[in-house]
Amino acid sequence: MMSHRIPLLNLSVGRLLVHLSLLMLVTVWVLPSMGLLISSFRDKDQLAITGWWTAFTTTSQNAFGRTGVAGEEVLQDGKYVLTGSFFEAGSKTIQSYNTNFRKLDAYRSGEPMTMKDGSLFTLHADGSYVWKSEKPFKHKRGKRIFYVAKVPPTFSLDNYLEVLSAEGIGQSFVNTFVVTIPATIIPITIAAFAAYAFAWMRFPGRQFLFVVVVGLLVVPLQMSLIPLLRMYNDIGAFFGVSGKSYPGIWLAHTGFGLPLAIYLLRNYMGTLPKEIIESARIDGANHFQIFTRLVVPLSVPALASFTILQFLWVWNDLLVALVFLGKSDDQIVLTSKMRELLGSRGDNWEILTSSAFISIVVPLIVFFALQRYFVRGLVAGSVKGG
Repeated sequence: MMSHRIPLLNLSVGRLLVHLSLLMLVTVWVLPSMGLLISSFRDKDQLAITGWWTAFTTTSQNAFGRTGVAGEEVLQDGKYVLTGSFFEAGSKTIQSYNTNFRKLDAYRSGEPMTMKDGSLFTLHADGSYVWKSEKPFKHKRGKRIFYVAKVPPTFSLDNYLEVLSAEGIGQSFVNTFVVTIPATIIPITIAAFAAYAFAWMRFPGRQFLFVVVVGLLVVPLQMSLIPLLRMYNDIGAFFGVSGKSYPGIWLAHTGFGLPLAIYLLRNYMGTLPKEIIESARIDGANHFQIFTRLVVPLSVPALASFTILQFLWVWNDLLVALVFLGKSDDQIVLTSKMRELLGSRGDNWEILTSSAFISIVVPLIVFFALQRYFVRGLVAGSVKGG
């Protein structure tokens, strides 16, 4: 009996380890995405002082505000009164304050603080202050008041509205589609023909050419961009075509995507039943008929897998677009447009989170539409290489 229980025990432990490993991998991938999503609904001040994991709890913030200056006070009951507010009411709650940032708990909100000149300063919980003095104020610059405030969790759509309402963002969406759709269809079409030839046609140098194609997978994109652009400009100048245009970026993405596409599709087509191909040849079908009527319908999983990969890569691309396209309104793509929205010094860095989710809406739709083919096509296209 024990000999039968031990394998079952090992099997259950093995399945448990597999499930735990999968759970860990899912958690590692989901947590950053969850943090990015939560951060996209927070304002810049909250993003700067606390992490996304504190978004649902009230947090403490150390900050300072400046009072009004001389000339802004009013005369009330024989005293000069200067009033104002450090922030909008309801956004924070003052706990304590002081003019010395090393002793922030010296005065509670609403408790008067005596200044060096004998005047009284009072900072209320809602951020409003009242400064009373027997003499006219003389300071030309606002007095700094340090405070500790409680910040409640707040969420808004301001980051999304800022991105979506930016000038030219709609045109950049259209431009990205103009780049992505041809740059996905063209390499798939060429790679499908090439993969069939490598898998089922016999010609001199077939294995050598396939090895060369596989070798191109390791060529760094960054090292080949500029030589490719110079070559394209020289050809364009010879034919009288301007340098930066959509055909240029289509050809660039086609060239960079072809090695992987040919590799995946060739390996997948090589796993198709040989009997089907031979039966079609006996019936008198030529290679083109076999390819279009048999191989392509049977290769839908692999074609869908590469469609997802190529679409995601081209849609999220920034580097190739900067090199092969201009920044005019009729050419700038979404990633480049969002980069410009950040400002030259990254002043609007808080919109990065919302921009990320706006830009991935279309890729998510493509992925979920084709995901049932994704794993099947990748596995079949990467296991068999002969």
